[in-house]
Amino acid sequence: MNQLARLGTPEPPAPARRRRGAKQGSFGVLDIGSTKIVCIIARIESDGEPRALGFGWQRSQGVKGGNIIDLEAAERAIRAAVAQAEEMADTQLRTVIVNLSCGQPASRHQNIIWPISGRAVTELDLRAIVGEGRRRVAEDGRETVHGFPLGFTVDATPGADDPRGMICEELTARLHLVDAAETSLRNLGACLMRCDLEVAELVAAPFAAGLATLVEDEKQLGCTVIDMGGGTTSLAVFGEGHLLHTAQLPVGGWHVTNDLARLLSTPVVHAERLKTLHGGALSAPEDDREFLPVPMVGEDEDQIARVPRSMIVGIIRPRLEETFELLKDRLDAAGLGQEMGRRVVLTGGASQLVGARELAGRVLDRQVRSGRPHAIRGLPDTAAGPAFAAPLGLLAWCAGDGRPLLDLQPGIDRPAGSFRRLVNWLRARA
Repeated sequence: MNQLARLGTPEPPAPARRRRGAKQGSFGVLDIGSTKIVCIIARIESDGEPRALGFGWQRSQGVKGGNIIDLEAAERAIRAAVAQAEEMADTQLRTVIVNLSCGQPASRHQNIIWPISGRAVTELDLRAIVGEGRRRVAEDGRETVHGFPLGFTVDATPGADDPRGMICEELTARLHLVDAAETSLRNLGACLMRCDLEVAELVAAPFAAGLATLVEDEKQLGCTVIDMGGGTTSLAVFGEGHLLHTAQLPVGGWHVTNDLARLLSTPVVHAERLKTLHGGALSAPEDDREFLPVPMVGEDEDQIARVPRSMIVGIIRPRLEETFELLKDRLDAAGLGQEMGRRVVLTGGASQLVGARELAGRVLDRQVRSGRPHAIRGLPDTAAGPAFAAPLGLLAWCAGDGRPLLDLQPGIDRPAGSFRRLVNWLRARA
């Protein structure tokens, strides 16, 4: 027992150990969404937690449904957000970790049986297994961006997380692979090259949102994260500490705004204001008596209609119900059963609509809570809400959270994907 303990003085807590895959020095993360573009420059401190050094965000341009549709407009918005963060952090970025919301990301699962023939399992065996999984799920026009081992069976004994060094006749691996459309990845790469940036890593957006909002027990016991963005709504299923499934719908908060603008014949700007200040998914008895001013498209400024709030709710609710019904179909089709648990965490900017949580619980028939990201040092309060779950989750990934136990991605034997080949080709042409 040391002197402090003998005197009754509590010992200072031991510093946290850096997690596997944690970034060294300063780094940048970039969230390219349909409504906003966010750049954060940060570093991992001695206790293993990230600290933001610079922060910048801009209204999104040239992005629709998570995909880049106008290179010049997207370049301007990305450059502006990155410049804000660089000025605040007094540093210049060359590479960034980027969220993956383009290219209709989809999950693929594989069981790979690999012969070992009575010797010890090596890391080369594990790399070969992941490579075989990628080859099997490869489709024309799709590129694998994540490869997560979910567990290994050593001969007839399941449950091994790290089989390296174990002697067996054959090794069976459960793999979860996430891929996306190659053309969308090429457009993303081309846009970032125009911004003088290179992609260091891609991280699926709903996976990042889960890292920012879930507690460890939810990841272990089974939980579904629903990230309701401006142009897309995506889900990520966690269980036993792993990402088990991900899917994306081309529907988001912008579609609610568009419904209001179209059905009320009001400018989109005012429709967004109505949604934010007065919108909701649940009706109340006084809604028929509360009338809201609605300017008409093309009319003089003094030509303002007045509509009951019940009409606003009647437009918003069907769109959200449809979204949750589609998500329920995706979850049922995943076939995960009890692995996904009964818990749902709702996050993202569009999840803040009044009544969205209650409606989700009713349609999905699950326990639903609202997910606010875990606090990050150095960030302003304006960047601490559900709308910033994805970029804050990228910081958690950079701190080592969510990375697989076996880091199988790096290595000279890793085949160059089309995204990397695109970067090399653009450099050669420059």
